[in-house]
Amino acid sequence: MNRRSLGVLAAVLSMACSKPQAAGEDPVRVTIPQGASVWTVADSLFSRGVIDSPRWFRMYAKLAGYERALQAGVYDFQHGASGRRVLHDLVAGRTAQNRLVVPEGLMLNEVAELVEAQLGIPAESFLEAARDSTLVSRVQAREPTLEGYLYPNTYSVSIGATALDVVKQMVAQFEKRWQPAWNRRLDTLQMTRDEVVTLASIIEGEAQHPSDLRYVSSVYHNRLARKMRLDADPTVIYSLGKRRRLFIRDYRIQSRYNTYIIDGLPPHPITQPSAATIEAALYPHRSDFLFFVAGPGGRHVFSRTYREHLETTRRIRDR
Repeated sequence: MNRRSLGVLAAVLSMACSKPQAAGEDPVRVTIPQGASVWTVADSLFSRGVIDSPRWFRMYAKLAGYERALQAGVYDFQHGASGRRVLHDLVAGRTAQNRLVVPEGLMLNEVAELVEAQLGIPAESFLEAARDSTLVSRVQAREPTLEGYLYPNTYSVSIGATALDVVKQMVAQFEKRWQPAWNRRLDTLQMTRDEVVTLASIIEGEAQHPSDLRYVSSVYHNRLARKMRLDADPTVIYSLGKRRRLFIRDYRIQSRYNTYIIDGLPPHPITQPSAATIEAALYPHRSDFLFFVAGPGGRHVFSRTYREHLETTRRIRDR
């Protein structure tokens, strides 16, 4: 059949297989099994009221060479969509999507809870997928976990996606956001990517305002250069495994993540940092600040000496 004839048939298919659109109607959800024939698909679409003519649908699919190109999955079809549009959606695999919103700065267990709440995927399955050895090796993590590499973003996730599918999608977004120029910067800093992501994950937990990111980064870089402990509260929270107000006793918790008792960086990232925070970890402001404290509105006040830091802290608390 030539292109003109196929176009005529497509027009006929659009008229013969279309249902009138009713205002306010919900989409029709149809599941196409793996390996389903065009006959089975056409009958399923017809029985669900998506198309009016399975015969014309099958005919166009055959003549257009789409008989074996229909993709399995869960689809949402709008009432009134043309048969041609339905067919092309099936060929393109435009499956129904769920929305997943992951804010920056969440710990892995918190991301798993969000995934369960928003997608219905068990948190335990997600945590297991986040230790996938192939992906861990791909991002060159120091520890067998993808903590830090599950990029915070808003995702469209296919209906029926597995925990590993979601983890792969999030890691792919991290890799997309990582800029090639940053690899050269790693050499300048003499740090691995995992070390930078770890530092960024701490900064993400500290800085509430974008303007503070590079100053907080400078404090941590300065302390690392002077062999000073980072004394970062987010690492204490990570050691506890939950967010709550910290008490004096918490800073003494025995954990390999607690930077009040360990030297240098924790063994792996503790939150999921954004690209802006990773960039801040790579390019800190030049300063001689060694301390900071949260001021009014969450903005940080920075100090060069411990004495100055104590005075600043006292002044803020006396307000």
